[in-house]
Amino acid sequence: MSVELNHTIVHCKDNRESAEFFADLLDLTVGEEWGPFIPVVLANSVTLDFATIPAASITPQHYAFLVSEAEFDSAFAKIQARGIEFYADPQKKHPGEINHNDGGRGVYFPDPGGHWLELITRPYGG
Repeated sequence: MSVELNHTIVHCKDNRESAEFFADLLDLTVGEEWGPFIPVVLANSVTLDFATIPAASITPQHYAFLVSEAEFDSAFAKIQARGIEFYADPQKKHPGEINHNDGGRGVYFPDPGGHWLELITRPYGG
């Protein structure tokens, strides 16, 4: 068997809020709560298991997602409509812009749990 990422736990202030934010943004489905986790399954079967922990214990992480052009358009429209801050770069030097790295489009923005999400339409180096 080849090695595949199956799931990861995403610490957040409110597992329901973060799971619903993420799922709504990318037109995904929030799964049934299982213990302390609320899962969201991605197209490649990787599950993000959102878990509530004390806010002071959350270490901000970066999560990048490869999406289609149509998915980018839909998610980016939601980001703008909700007034979510966004940047073309992870250093936040280009606020209110997207990037066109590797011939695609990309954007960085925060989620409700304090993490930084990135959407790209082309893999890096591709």
